[in-house]
Amino acid sequence: MKIEVKVPMLSESVAEATLLNWHKKPGEAVQRDENLLDIETDKVVLEVVAPADGVLQEVFREDGDVVTSDEVIAVIDSEGKASVERARPAIAMEAAGVSPLADNHETASSVVVSFSPAVRKLMAENNIDPARIHGTGRDNRITKADILEYLNARGGKSGRPLPGQAAATPLPSVPVVDGRLEKRVPMSRLRARVAERLKEAQNTAAILTTFNEVNMKPVMDLRNKYKDDFEKKHGTRLGFMSFFTRAVVEALKQFPVINASLDGQDIVYHGYYDIGIAVGSPRGLVVPILRDVEQMNFAGIEATIRDFGQRAQDGKLTLDELTGGTFSITNGGVFGSLLSTPILNPPQSAILGMHKIQERPVVENGEIVIRPIMYLALSYDHRIIDGKDAVLFLVAIKDALEDPARILLEL
Repeated sequence: MKIEVKVPMLSESVAEATLLNWHKKPGEAVQRDENLLDIETDKVVLEVVAPADGVLQEVFREDGDVVTSDEVIAVIDSEGKASVERARPAIAMEAAGVSPLADNHETASSVVVSFSPAVRKLMAENNIDPARIHGTGRDNRITKADILEYLNARGGKSGRPLPGQAAATPLPSVPVVDGRLEKRVPMSRLRARVAERLKEAQNTAAILTTFNEVNMKPVMDLRNKYKDDFEKKHGTRLGFMSFFTRAVVEALKQFPVINASLDGQDIVYHGYYDIGIAVGSPRGLVVPILRDVEQMNFAGIEATIRDFGQRAQDGKLTLDELTGGTFSITNGGVFGSLLSTPILNPPQSAILGMHKIQERPVVENGEIVIRPIMYLALSYDHRIIDGKDAVLFLVAIKDALEDPARILLEL
């Protein structure tokens, strides 16, 4: 029985995705719910699993191809048997300069090659020797992207040397330009989408940034006093993000316009607090959302943020977890940043930037003392947020962090 493998249904805001890499090749046995391939949207990487046991009979899309919701990308034969070795297609052997009938101590049935139809076509059209291309797919499989990059390195010309020329093999994925090395890597769909949204924010919003500083000693003292008991009781470490997140929520309650968004000529005030927490991942910056933070305690915030961070590294965040949000927090301090101007995450109207904690001399009660100071930055859309509200909002966060009891008492 032939069973179709389809692209999962994508969200309304995601029109298409990119096929990252197949984990199985045609002819290999697959098991139900086994991950066949990964596809990348502009938000997350999704796994496409086998709908049934069987043999992967045929694939219609290869690494790097753009696919859409519910598109058929492969067929599984539920009654088939896995082949130990696959015959090399004649066109691939001819492209490699090997006759299928040649007596070269290696018959066609003993050569295992997994060129897709698109790759075979490109190699045949451009007279390319596959032995000269370093495959970047699974098991060094040559992909369409490898062929295109090879052609680009050759100036779009055939891979065969001209008569009288020596055949030169460039470094894998690193073409030589004017005697110097360069590497051209396609931008991931996620990074391209992030770039598009950030540029959109700069082009449409009237972004302004206001700054302040906060003495982190009260929070650090409280954290040091209770961190061991906190971890024993809740099973998660007590960090700074829970203090900042709760301080942000209390400040948003005082200044609801900071939590609002602009929709055409309307200002939409949100009666809930969904806070985006910027997290770095191998694929780029992602902003998973803490839902209804006003109902979460410190332990819930800490545990959820740590879970987001781990799953961001593993590419396991879901589309729902990356959608929405009424306000965002980004922490450049973990990388050593002392000061920055964050860019809005549309359609949100404001974002808080945290930075590195550093000891500095400050004046308290007429005396110079050393305190752990952090600079805070609030970028906001001046079209709907007045400077006064933005400044007072940041002051409210500062006051809450310098007197943490205000957070617990919701003052």
